[in-house]
Amino acid sequence: MDWQISEDTVPSDFITDAQIRSIMGKPPATGAWRDGDPVGNRQFAHIGDVSFESGGFVADVRIAYETFGTLNAAGDNAILVAHALTGDSHLAGAAGPGHPTAGWWGGIVGSGLALDTDRYFVVAPNMLGSCQGSTGPASLDGDGEEWGIRFPYTSIRDQVRAQHGVMEHLGITRWAAIVGGSMGGMQVLEWGVEYPDEAERLAIIAAPPISSADQIALNSVQIEAIRADPLYRHGSYYNAKDGEGPHSGLALARRMALLNYRSPTELNDRFERSWQSGISPLGHGGRFAVESYLDFHGNKFTRRFDANAYITLVEAMNSHDVGRGRGGVIEALRRVTARSLIIGIDSDRLFPVPDQQVIAKYISSNIDGDEATVITSRFGHDGFLIEYDAVSNELVRLLAT
Repeated sequence: MDWQISEDTVPSDFITDAQIRSIMGKPPATGAWRDGDPVGNRQFAHIGDVSFESGGFVADVRIAYETFGTLNAAGDNAILVAHALTGDSHLAGAAGPGHPTAGWWGGIVGSGLALDTDRYFVVAPNMLGSCQGSTGPASLDGDGEEWGIRFPYTSIRDQVRAQHGVMEHLGITRWAAIVGGSMGGMQVLEWGVEYPDEAERLAIIAAPPISSADQIALNSVQIEAIRADPLYRHGSYYNAKDGEGPHSGLALARRMALLNYRSPTELNDRFERSWQSGISPLGHGGRFAVESYLDFHGNKFTRRFDANAYITLVEAMNSHDVGRGRGGVIEALRRVTARSLIIGIDSDRLFPVPDQQVIAKYISSNIDGDEATVITSRFGHDGFLIEYDAVSNELVRLLAT
C-alpha cells in the first residue's frame, strides 16, 4: 500500500488553513468515477465475461486505461505499468476534467524520461475492482444497481487476467516490460509466473512474494474501520446524500494505512511535537500538527475513492501468494523467465527488503544475480513514488539489458 498519487506523495508538511478549507464541503457518498463524469484521458476495454478465482462471475467487464506514446509497427515497444492500491490509470499528465490530480508517476513517464514515451508505448490500466473507470463495486450490475458488497472476492490473479484482456484488446502479443510497485509489484510478479513468455522484462518494486500475517493484520483493521461506520450501511450507501456516506470509516482506514507508508522517523523528523495552531493540544482543544496532517489526507481521500472498492482491493492484497497452487513460493518463482529487476527500499516497514530478497534469490533471470537492488530513502515504502531519480536509474538499467 502507498499514498498512490503525486499530491499525496510530496514530503510531509504542515497543513495550511487553505488546505483545510479545501475539504470543508460535504463529500459525495462515493468518490468513485461514474458514467457521465468527464472521461479525461481514459480509454475503455470491454474484456468480456470474467470468472473469478473465488467462483464469482461478472458479465461484460470493463477496464479503464490510459496510454502514453505510440505503439510501433512491430508492436514490440509496449510497457505495462501496474498501479498501487489506490492509484489509477492517470500515470502522467496534468490535472483536469476527469483527473482531479496530476499523474502519479509524472517524473518517470514522459518524453526523455526513464519510461520514454518517444520510444515506448506505455499502458496504464485501472485495476479490476477499483473505482476509477474499471468494473468494481461502484459499477452497475445488469439490473442497474451498484454491485456493492455483492462484487466477487477479487484476487491479484483475477486482476492480472483482466490486464491480460487489455493486452488482447490492444493487439499486443508481448510486453517489452511490465513495471509496478507495491500492489502493482504483486501483479508484475504474478504476470511473470502466470504468463512467463509474454514479457521480456519485469520490474518488481517494493512488493513481497506473499502477504504475510502481519500485513494481513494491518489490512484487517482498516477493513473493520469502514464496516464499523454506521453510514456504511452494509455497503449500500450509494444513494446517500452528500456528507452521509461512510466517510469517517474510510478516512480512518486511510489514516491507519498512511502510518505504514513512511519510515518510522520521517514523521518525527518533519513534525516533532509541533502544534497545528497557537492553541495547546495539552487539554486546551488544540491539535498536534501530525494529527491535522493525517486527518487532512484521510478526509481528502474520501473525495476520490469508494469505500467498497477499498475493501475489495485490500482483500485482493490479502490474497497475494504467488506460490498458491503452484508448489510453494520457490517453485513459483522458478517459473519466471523474463529479465527481472527487483527493487527494495531500505526504510520500507510495510514490505521490507527481506521480502524482495526472497524474490531475487529464486528468480534465475534476475539481472542482479541473487540479490535485490536496494534504494536508500528516508520516505519508507512511499520511496518508489518519490525517489524519481533513483527509481529511474534502475529502470533505465533494466531496459538497457
